[in-house]
Amino acid sequence: MGQLIKLQDYISRYETDVYRYTSEFIRLKKRQWEQTKEQWESNKRNDALPQLDETWEWLVEEPSLFEKMKKWFKRSSPQEEETTEAQTNRSIDGEEGLPPIVTEAKNIDELKILFLENIFQLQLKWASSTIWYESAVDKKFYYEEKLKYFLQRFPDTYLCLYKPVFLVKNAPVELDVILLSPTTTWCITFAEGAKDNIIIASSDRFWAEIINGEEKKMVNPSIALQRMGKIVADIYKQYNVDFPIKKAVINRYGYIDYRRSAFSDVHVIDKRNYEQWFSSLRKLAIPLKHAQLKAASCLLRHCSSHYDIRTDWNTDEEKV
Repeated sequence: MGQLIKLQDYISRYETDVYRYTSEFIRLKKRQWEQTKEQWESNKRNDALPQLDETWEWLVEEPSLFEKMKKWFKRSSPQEEETTEAQTNRSIDGEEGLPPIVTEAKNIDELKILFLENIFQLQLKWASSTIWYESAVDKKFYYEEKLKYFLQRFPDTYLCLYKPVFLVKNAPVELDVILLSPTTTWCITFAEGAKDNIIIASSDRFWAEIINGEEKKMVNPSIALQRMGKIVADIYKQYNVDFPIKKAVINRYGYIDYRRSAFSDVHVIDKRNYEQWFSSLRKLAIPLKHAQLKAASCLLRHCSSHYDIRTDWNTDEEKV
């Protein structure tokens, strides 16, 4: 799972120490999965189970199965959700554990999906709070498909800033997605719409989207993409960070028609080459790198954060 180091202008514990929390997340996730699987196997010990599949490639190969299986699970009652949130809020030496998996998984694949969903909840918590402070998370992020895409389908060594708000000359500027692999900074924006659409790209302010022979306008996403690339490059230059920057505009479900000369410094990813691009990123079997973490640290220094004292600490103070 990719690590969510910044979400909009919410305070993130990665801001306090990106070097510590990136490695701690990987360690915590591994330990929690081993404990979760061991407990599940113990409960199923008396059943005749097939050999467990320890790979996660099915999630990449059959993303539709992931969405389908999530619908099978029962939703927690309000009381269960309240208990889960309270358990997630507990902090032990700055480390917060996972809430228990309430719904019993019927097989190992269901268990993995439930585990990923629990990890996603934890990631939102880490990206919106520290030991002392917290930000109120907009509920839409719990269901945002693109956010889950970056967090649930990329390796643990990928660091994601999702719609971060940067301070540029003291003015807040919301960007799209910055994804740091161990070797590259990807500035990413999406140009998506209906399935199998055709997007006519140009240097104009608006692009055209063609659906079933009908045409409609859409704002040229490359304008914001170029601005994002420049902001990142300026920050790297300020701190002497030598870390490659690549820019990509993505349409996973349709096509982008463009003149190559007009997008010489932008990777145009559409239905024709998406799987190749996505596979190349996923197969990057490289651990976290110092240059990557330095780049992340410098970017986080220029992000805006709005927060309050954590409510659980306020409650404790009121009891005293």
